[in-house]
Amino acid sequence: MNTLRLTPQDAPQAADIIAQGGLVAFPTETVYGLGANGLDPAAVAAIFAAKGRPQDNPLILHIPSAGHLERYCQNIPPAAYALARRFWPGPLTMILPRREVVPDVVTAGLDTVGMRCPNHPAALELLELCQLPVAAPSANTSGRPSPTTAQAVLEDMDGKIRAVVDGGPCQVGVESTIVDLTVSPPRLLRPGGVTLEELREAIGPVEVDEAVLRLMSTDEKPRAPGMKYRHYAPKAPVTVVRGDPAATARYIAQHLAPGVGVICFEDYVNLYPGCPLRSLGPQGDRAEQARRLFEALRWFDTQGGVAAIYAQSPDSDGLGLAVTNRLNKAAGFHIIDL
Repeated sequence: MNTLRLTPQDAPQAADIIAQGGLVAFPTETVYGLGANGLDPAAVAAIFAAKGRPQDNPLILHIPSAGHLERYCQNIPPAAYALARRFWPGPLTMILPRREVVPDVVTAGLDTVGMRCPNHPAALELLELCQLPVAAPSANTSGRPSPTTAQAVLEDMDGKIRAVVDGGPCQVGVESTIVDLTVSPPRLLRPGGVTLEELREAIGPVEVDEAVLRLMSTDEKPRAPGMKYRHYAPKAPVTVVRGDPAATARYIAQHLAPGVGVICFEDYVNLYPGCPLRSLGPQGDRAEQARRLFEALRWFDTQGGVAAIYAQSPDSDGLGLAVTNRLNKAAGFHIIDL
């Protein structure tokens, strides 16, 4: 299959491909998604095949506005509309009771479905043209770092999908926040571009699911994407070093060896001369760290001879919770606490 590289002006062509059951990668403000007709079980199954994604890992349906929620969800609580008014379009996915029209393959057999309205002009135009929910996980091989550029999509998906819409680099860099509104109080299942603090400010108490902070066991069933499996991982094993930034930087410097790469804050790059290195940006800039994280993880796969990676970790305030969650999952929760 020849994967087409389209522009946002080719949105009608991309919408036609989706309507015909094909797969199209498209940009959102978070990462690139791999889209298919969310009401077509065969098209959705093709997403799992292209990614090598476990069948028990549910997908998110993307819609152009909150006005489409009633088509695919039922018993929608007032909190959903309060969150939509504040954060949609934006990097927020809400878990809601699904209607029967949503196929089991989308929800991994659950009676709930994740719904999102992305904040990217190319994505919104595509969704308006489709006039159907687009199921779309990140457009990467399952377990690999998520793609934040069209080129990164092609590294994993070239020849496996019909097209990718090149909308430039993503601005947020980590996937959407996922909050479960079917429980009381609501539960944060995956941190992302909308912070826990912002959720609590909008709707009151929100609990943090244990899966945000640890690996799920093999017999646990995930209620949302990104909860259960090792994700975001480069080929070389990652070790996260957590604690005071100056102390973690010194620890990494003391444990360097040939073939060891480093992901660190810009403040400490001078400690690692000649080392394969990617900067996350300044230690106090969580937004920049989120934008750079997946590119940094992917970069090491292009460098020969990198056998292991040490990564500094921000604290978990604000957007830092999303960055630390992705780093910890990339490391399989192999963490050194100082």
